[in-house]
Amino acid sequence: MKLILVGKAAAGKDHLKTRLASKGFTAGVSHTTRPPRSTETDGKDYHFVTEAEFKQMIERDLFVEYMEFNGWFYGQTKEDFEAADVMIMSKDGLDMLPSEYRERCVVIYLDPPRLQRIERLESRADANDSIIRRMNTDDIQFENFRDYDIRVTNADF
Repeated sequence: MKLILVGKAAAGKDHLKTRLASKGFTAGVSHTTRPPRSTETDGKDYHFVTEAEFKQMIERDLFVEYMEFNGWFYGQTKEDFEAADVMIMSKDGLDMLPSEYRERCVVIYLDPPRLQRIERLESRADANDSIIRRMNTDDIQFENFRDYDIRVTNADF
């Protein structure tokens, strides 16, 4: 059984994935075309690739799911999916996940209080995105979201 962590921006997905990895879980690493944050490491947080590389991977049918968000691509390769015990996916990526993959997963929806998420986003100081835009996008994206097995609403899990 694989764990998929899903949640809005700054819900704690990376933090929980790291905690689970410290307990022996193998953490999946997604691919993205977005620029890395100053705290991120290629191959550990994401596989950072160019848009051309990502599109070649799509053509070669390497992804189990992928999506475009805010002008950047994100996706989980079939190889990374099979190697991982725990991985992060967006809601849209989860929607794209073929049923034969979804059946093998427990989806944990991290849904902490809005104020906690705002504080986390402010502490990131991400120059590539605005907090208001991310919060508004999340509100729309997660409206009526029910495709999860477990919902965690407390900020510290």
